[in-house]
Amino acid sequence: MMKKTVSTIILFILIMISITSCSKEVKIDIPGYKEQLVVDGNITTGMPPIVILSKSKDIYSPTSLDAFLSGFVKDASVFVSDGTNEYPLTLLCSNDLPPGTEDLVAGFLGITPEQLSLYNVCAYTSLNSAIWGQVGKNYKLRIQHEGKEYTGSTALLTPVSLDSLWWKEDNKVPGFGYSYGRLTDNGGTWDAYNWEVKRINQINGKPIDSNFKAVFNSAFDDEFFNGKTFDFSYENPLNIDDKEIDKKERGFFKYGDTVVVKFSKIDKGTYDFLFSKMAQSMSNGNPFASPINVKTNLKGGCLGVWAGYSPIYDTLICN
Repeated sequence: MMKKTVSTIILFILIMISITSCSKEVKIDIPGYKEQLVVDGNITTGMPPIVILSKSKDIYSPTSLDAFLSGFVKDASVFVSDGTNEYPLTLLCSNDLPPGTEDLVAGFLGITPEQLSLYNVCAYTSLNSAIWGQVGKNYKLRIQHEGKEYTGSTALLTPVSLDSLWWKEDNKVPGFGYSYGRLTDNGGTWDAYNWEVKRINQINGKPIDSNFKAVFNSAFDDEFFNGKTFDFSYENPLNIDDKEIDKKERGFFKYGDTVVVKFSKIDKGTYDFLFSKMAQSMSNGNPFASPINVKTNLKGGCLGVWAGYSPIYDTLICN
């Protein structure tokens, strides 16, 4: 018995020596920070092009509202071409808006009028309707800044209508439910779509939501349903973070809500950006997930997207 115990101790010591002798200090060289131009641009059918330019921030630098607002790029030359003519865009800042246009501009920028009044948001756009989005056209973005040129291209494809749209009450939360849609996909071609919503219920004489918001995983393609008819559902993204309502009701539309659905056809570049952005947000903070870079359809060494949306608008009454 003693002999067996001594042998076990000796074996344990040998294993520990082998483990410690194989250890090695690993040094990782983290690449230095390189500032890049960030482009948040889009064009939608019947709407003017909107391009917001900013500079990327060092991940280790302090985060503050002042740092964000100071990051807007206001000295670039921005142009959009429809394949025939090229038009210059004009820098428009919220502090310079004429009275009465705040709601309209906030909708263009995708923010609330309250946010527009608090922060001086700047974007490049055009009031010339000749360069507003039209189905069937390809739009090229060209940016000149600090001696460099950046380009991107997007297409406004023929939109696709939903077959039907309905609301269904959840069995566990009476009076609340998800939105459902039925889509027949065009067979033989690759297609991608994007889903956004806003509620137009009146509160104090104004719609409850001032602009559209994309649901989580809003962009999807037809890889698994090409040429088929299928049903799908989406949550309500407008109240998921609302701490003023019961937690069990968040993510649902409630009975009596009136919802406008913005269902857009999107091209490959727009889909790749939206899908990779969603995948990155899902992997953020997960030590077991592979790192994901957000894809861009821009050239020249910048970040971001020049996106095109061809929407069909439909109204869902939750009853």
